[in-house]
Amino acid sequence: MTITQWLIFFLIIQIVHGLGTWKLYVKAGRQAWEAFIPIYNSVILMKIIRRPWWWTILLFVPIVNLIMFPVVWVETARSFGKNNYIDTFLAIVTLGFYNYYLNYAAEVSYIENRDLQPKSSSGDWVSSILFAVVAATIVHTYFIQPFTIPSSSLEKSLLVGDFLFVSKFHYGARIPMTTVALPMVHDTIPIAKSKSYLFNDSYEKRKSSWKNKLQLPYMRFPGFENIKRNEIVVFNQPADTLLDMNNFTPDRNYYKPIDKKTNLVKRCVGIPGDSLEIIDGYAYINGKKNVLPDRAQLQHYYTWVSKSNISQEFIDKYEIENFWRFYKIENQLWDNSKVQGYLNEKDRSFLKEASRDSLMTEVVGFIQYDDMVKLRMIPIENKFNINLTAKNASIIEKLPITVSLNQFSYQLNDPTVFPHNAEYNWNYDNFGPIYIPKKGETIKLSMEVLPLYQRVISEYEGNTLQVKGNQILINGKPATSYTFKQNYYWMMGDNRHNSIDARGWGYVPFDHVVGKPVFIWMSWDGIKNPRWERWFTTVHGNGKATSYLIPFVVLLLGWFGFNKWRKRKKANG
Repeated sequence: MTITQWLIFFLIIQIVHGLGTWKLYVKAGRQAWEAFIPIYNSVILMKIIRRPWWWTILLFVPIVNLIMFPVVWVETARSFGKNNYIDTFLAIVTLGFYNYYLNYAAEVSYIENRDLQPKSSSGDWVSSILFAVVAATIVHTYFIQPFTIPSSSLEKSLLVGDFLFVSKFHYGARIPMTTVALPMVHDTIPIAKSKSYLFNDSYEKRKSSWKNKLQLPYMRFPGFENIKRNEIVVFNQPADTLLDMNNFTPDRNYYKPIDKKTNLVKRCVGIPGDSLEIIDGYAYINGKKNVLPDRAQLQHYYTWVSKSNISQEFIDKYEIENFWRFYKIENQLWDNSKVQGYLNEKDRSFLKEASRDSLMTEVVGFIQYDDMVKLRMIPIENKFNINLTAKNASIIEKLPITVSLNQFSYQLNDPTVFPHNAEYNWNYDNFGPIYIPKKGETIKLSMEVLPLYQRVISEYEGNTLQVKGNQILINGKPATSYTFKQNYYWMMGDNRHNSIDARGWGYVPFDHVVGKPVFIWMSWDGIKNPRWERWFTTVHGNGKATSYLIPFVVLLLGWFGFNKWRKRKKANG
């Protein structure tokens, strides 16, 4: 819905409210007209039900208002003597229209000095839980949100098992666009594994569905800083194709509203207005090699041929998070698609091309034993792809056991690489140059550059885009240039060969930005192994991260001790 549509909807709700409550306002000693004045009627209603005026604000906060409206409906009924469980039930299931019965049919009187305390311990618990959820939802939505790192794309900087606090207010908190959803739950209800929000995911029906009419337009509060180059950022994945973290495809397969798309965390390598190019896995910004913060450590896969087998001691010493063994298929006619059928998406990227009549080819990846037998795969002795930092690669290259060590490179013209167009002979290691769109900047449009900005123009900025012959039409009019409506960013993982990032889907619009990770409050290596040195450490900054766990524990114990002393002193008079 547009802002105008929401204003019309809001005015209709005010009329519905006024018609259903004006007699109740009069019985409470107010004027009938006060039930019809937008916002003012809510303030007066708070006085009638003897609740603080700031509850009015909560009625206009998306998601929070889904809790507050039923509370106000119930409180209104109780203010006129309807305290039974059946009254509470009817107030909620009728979506507040129970007030029409009280207003026109029931004989009720206003109870001016009613007791606001719950009548039972269960009522007290319900009241406490509701307002705890309200407070947590406000903090979660507009200030700080907890996240967990599920993948190794920022390995060395952020580890799998890190628990983050992400600031929403640094870049400006985004107002939820999905108005009907469970509080503090992203796109899926835990355990139930079902959708946590009201939205039509079908491409054919999504533009006409009434469910989608309840979406708010994009709005956010002002932030106090802009996204800086090389900052780590949490954002919603633009391409919206992650059914889970292991199934990425470059084209869409289902739809979700922006604020319910998969949350990802990457490093912002390029900011609006930058020219970006990737050469041999390293980013170059405006013609200069990008220099990362000292805490960041890039990793690439290297093909390592050794004189001996890889050992656990070797893996631990050189911090190898992943390694893949090479296999050979020989003395048979084989089909590339047959091999790919046994490899997952990530493994497929390491598959070397070969002709159908090749007598021997190599495959690298994690292969199950049964698949090895079916494909007649033979492990190649002492040949691996290992994930290394440049520092460790330079050390391993000089070891006596090393026969050769070469940085792995993807095939050219990779169809999974943005912009998914055969005219761009790019891969994940060699890419660009491209221009990162900046709000208000204008570019020249041609058939050659259109693939780079097609999704920006049509999907992210809401225009209709058509191509007729060699002519580009935007909103039905011929276009030779385009001016961007918002800023865009280039998000990449430090673990360059093990990251689903902008090289797959392209630019990240600012309206997809969630927030800035600021703090690691807990970290676990597996279920039973806490990484104590990472608890209560900052995400950004220079030098080795310092843990503030002990100072925090000391302050916490001091606070509990002070409160206990204060209560004892108060009890003693």
